[in-house]
Amino acid sequence: MPGLDIVEDGFRLDGEPFRIISGGIHYFRIHPDQWADRLRKARLMGLNTVETYVPWNLHAPRRGEFRTDGILDLTRFLELAAAEGLRVLVRPGPYICAEWEGGGLPSWLLAHEGIAMRSCDPVFLAAVEEYFDALLPLISPYFGSRGGPVLAVQVENEYGAYGSDTDYLKHIAKLLRDGGVDVPLFTCDQPADLARGGLDGVLRTVNFGSRVDAGLAALREIQPTGPLMCSEFWIGWFDRWGAVHKGRSTQDAAADLDRLLAAGASVNIYMFHGGTNFGFTNGANDKGTYRPTVTSYDYDAPLDEAGDPAAKYAAFREVIARHAPVPDEPIPASGRKLAPVRVSLTESAGLFELAELFGPGVGASRPLSMEEIGQAVGFVLYRATLPDAGPAVLRVEDVRDRAQVFIDGQPVGVLERENHEHAMSFVAPRAGAVLELLVENLGRVNYGQGIHDRKGLIGDVTVNGAALDTWITTALPLDESGWESGLRFSASAARVGPAFHRGEFEIDEPADAFLATDGWTKGHVWINGFALGRYWSRGPQGTLYVPAPVLRSGRNELVVLELHGSATDAVELRGSSDLGITEE
Repeated sequence: MPGLDIVEDGFRLDGEPFRIISGGIHYFRIHPDQWADRLRKARLMGLNTVETYVPWNLHAPRRGEFRTDGILDLTRFLELAAAEGLRVLVRPGPYICAEWEGGGLPSWLLAHEGIAMRSCDPVFLAAVEEYFDALLPLISPYFGSRGGPVLAVQVENEYGAYGSDTDYLKHIAKLLRDGGVDVPLFTCDQPADLARGGLDGVLRTVNFGSRVDAGLAALREIQPTGPLMCSEFWIGWFDRWGAVHKGRSTQDAAADLDRLLAAGASVNIYMFHGGTNFGFTNGANDKGTYRPTVTSYDYDAPLDEAGDPAAKYAAFREVIARHAPVPDEPIPASGRKLAPVRVSLTESAGLFELAELFGPGVGASRPLSMEEIGQAVGFVLYRATLPDAGPAVLRVEDVRDRAQVFIDGQPVGVLERENHEHAMSFVAPRAGAVLELLVENLGRVNYGQGIHDRKGLIGDVTVNGAALDTWITTALPLDESGWESGLRFSASAARVGPAFHRGEFEIDEPADAFLATDGWTKGHVWINGFALGRYWSRGPQGTLYVPAPVLRSGRNELVVLELHGSATDAVELRGSSDLGITEE
């Protein structure tokens, strides 16, 4: 049978010895009009394979739905890879981590109180089965066994770092096999987790960024024969808001790649091209303190966020050429960038006015979580009436993740999960004053037990020790197209947020650009309806990547949602990025 085989001394592809030299490239983090360019550059660096996760939550934003349009057209991505002569490793999860919102697990799972994700919980497994029933028929024609590019499919993802339920892993593997996956299956884990995260009869692979010899030895100890493979060779890292920009020395990463290949191992470079957490898709980590991930997923990779070869590209190509054939073609040039364009934002509209367009909200005796009202990402607005005037203490059991507090429309403070804040004081100007809390989902936790990360106001909310018993909860997801058509902009002086600000600009020809938000505090940006992602003055990220296909020749529209206030009424499109001061 054609395709990939696992034998005692390595891999065979269509009967011939084969070494996987792969790089991570996630289709859902790249504008689809740029997929072909990124895949070509992968081949030119010397890769014969690319790896991609599949984000269940993005494909299935609601139960019973499975989207494959635009940035989610996985089969088109597979076809483009095949056309470039590349093989593909597919990692469908159901959990993917990936510094992605919720680790790829749909938020609607959390509407089931008590659900145990990544376990044999029948509620969870029934949803996974529905997911595979929708996904696997789409990719099965592309399996290597049928002449397609897909070499192998991963079972779960780094499960050994989460649990040790072998029955759960067996069930996931069975669902994949029953769904028609007839190419090799594999698991991946960090060295210390290989025993817990693997399955007998399924290829184990190892993840690490350094200590190559020790990592491969750990794999060989638990798997005495078969291919040696590092499924995630970390050559950079991701950033979180409020920290410095992470990087890794090109020389150090290239030396470790050389050690890997010299040992005869196969490799997947994580990442070859990181891309962008567009819109509201970034994840977060919580190891005692909640830490949201930034919009950029540049990852200090060989191909930077804009798809240009960075220092690691040439260095890695040189290393790969010592161990495998590399195309006799020049290193690709950087793409054209837009000349600086200043965009004046001359119109504004209040966010709370938009809340009325989403309906009257849901009434209840307590604030409802995002999941209870069927919301995945974005914001949720809570309203209640204060019974008394005078000094008051607001106490919230749990804020997920950042609550701006208003009394009669005036801002009185912010409660942040990251700072473990649960209480604040204010003065109510009158009996019957309206208390509003605008809560932002900054990204669901994507790693560890924290993946059970419900959003909004969680638990009891009291004022002066007494629970308010009449609440209106209004969803403001802002993640679907078309909501902006309901905004009623007017020319006005700069507003104190939360407010939308709109401006127009003209260009002759689209090109990649970076949007600088100097002078703005915190919020989100859309260009021509495309959600670029979050900005935040705390850094490290200072610009948002604007893919050329988002722009149009002629007139373009830019909308900024500023949550606080700005020192300017303009933003600028530039030709270079600012991801912050680098710490290697």
